[in-house]
Amino acid sequence: MKQAALAEAAGISASYLNLIEHNRRKIGGKLLVQLARTLEVEPGFLADGADATIHDTLQAAARAAVDSFGTVPETGRIDDLAARFPGWTGLIAAQQKRISGLEAAVEGLRDRLSHDPVLAEAMHEVLSSVAAIRSTADILARERDLDAAWRARFHRNLHEEAERLSARATAMLGHFEAPDARGAALSATPIETVEALFDASAHHFPEIEEAGAQAIPAILARSPGMEDAATRALGERMLSRYAEDAQRLPLSRLLPAARACGFDPGALLGLGAGDVALVLRRLAALPRAEPAPSFGLAICDASGALLFRRRLASFSIPRFGPGCPLWPLYAALARPGQPDAGLLEMPQGARFRVWAVAQPVAQTGFGTAPVVQATMLVAPHEATGPASAGGNLAAQPILAGPGCAVCPRETCPARR
Repeated sequence: MKQAALAEAAGISASYLNLIEHNRRKIGGKLLVQLARTLEVEPGFLADGADATIHDTLQAAARAAVDSFGTVPETGRIDDLAARFPGWTGLIAAQQKRISGLEAAVEGLRDRLSHDPVLAEAMHEVLSSVAAIRSTADILARERDLDAAWRARFHRNLHEEAERLSARATAMLGHFEAPDARGAALSATPIETVEALFDASAHHFPEIEEAGAQAIPAILARSPGMEDAATRALGERMLSRYAEDAQRLPLSRLLPAARACGFDPGALLGLGAGDVALVLRRLAALPRAEPAPSFGLAICDASGALLFRRRLASFSIPRFGPGCPLWPLYAALARPGQPDAGLLEMPQGARFRVWAVAQPVAQTGFGTAPVVQATMLVAPHEATGPASAGGNLAAQPILAGPGCAVCPRETCPARR
């Protein structure tokens, strides 16, 4: 923001603001509040937040010096240092912040190289494209008398694989260039990009609620990361299911009933006409302005692979790999069509109510097993009304976790 613009917004002259910024004029009262409101910060931050921030940064630098070099700086004289040498103090603070940022970046890159499934999948796709290009080029080079139609097909495959290779290699580069940015999801897998699309809208799309599937192309057009064909196809499929859900159970029917029962899923099963998963998905897609509980959602297939999720604070739903084997999400797969509810207690003590069901989503033919998906809705304990038709809550909570890889309960009998 330009100094002149800030001065005009605060109702003072630019010269007076310049004196304030150079610490030649004190501010307080109405002017302090006006400047804070214009800059969208708390007044206390302008009054003493800068000094406190530098003090905390220098304290962190002192602790780092002790840990790394055994040097013990005189932390009791930080205020004296800041008063006598403000320039050097600012330089030390800036360097400490930069060192901390670089250390975090190095740690993040090390973790990505060792454990990042996004990188592993991207590398797999790169190698797959390289192999496809090599084999296609080999055929074109060796088979001189190929039919014209087949040769055209191979040329098209070669072109498509080359474009895919270029896109994935560029995505991998971006994955490393911005390891901490929210935009890094654009260089990740298609499911991550689609989840980011849903997260950006808080899993509620008013355009689809009003216009149905006709609104999907416009949503995809304005969403970043949809240039990739696989990502766009997945996004279209997920939004189409959202549109179908909104048509089958519109908000005009859902919201009055949900408000009346305190947003208890068990009391709303009748609205789904037998489709319990529909009710769970719709509760996870309520508008942000609605005074409803914060719902999380997890959907997996019969292999346990998580297909979709809506994350919830303090309840970790892993992006890759399975969650806790004690979740009702997985137990529901053994009882298709039977809705269940439970109370989960996480390692940190937080409790969550969960509702789960497994239902067929496709049938491959007579005499064959259907394709089944399990859906689990999650809400903080006491956030909804009492359990009803959806299954009674367990008398004792299930001591579940976020997944064995990071769960501290080492004596759990289900631990892998």
